[in-house]
Amino acid sequence: MRVLRVAFGLNARNELTEEHYGDSDKFAIYEFYEDGSYRLIEYRENKAKEVEEEHEEHHGDPRKFKAVLDQLRDIDVLAGFIMGPNLRRIKSVSDKVPFLTRTRDLDLAIKKVIENFDELWRQVQEKKSNVKKEI
Repeated sequence: MRVLRVAFGLNARNELTEEHYGDSDKFAIYEFYEDGSYRLIEYRENKAKEVEEEHEEHHGDPRKFKAVLDQLRDIDVLAGFIMGPNLRRIKSVSDKVPFLTRTRDLDLAIKKVIENFDELWRQVQEKKSNVKKEI
């Protein structure tokens, strides 16, 4: 069975954050299955926020980008309401697929992942194929 691991960037109220993805308070980690079912795996606190506090820089800080990816190594899709300047980096140099939900409601965002499962799966497989070619 095909499975996607998706991390939703959330605020303290368990809504998708209206800040950039790297400014999320925490990440809700879900597994989505090709039959339309899904389950919550865990919540992870966003340790990348500490990077920005230590180093006041412009948005799109590459250290923050790396910190987010380091804590989401086992994730296929980064789902957020807003991504910010690092969206280009996610697309071009990571093995992650960004997914803009266009909603802050977690239940609606989950439905959007289910509706787009096949396309997200295709993009994830394409990313994995490209990573293997580069190695």
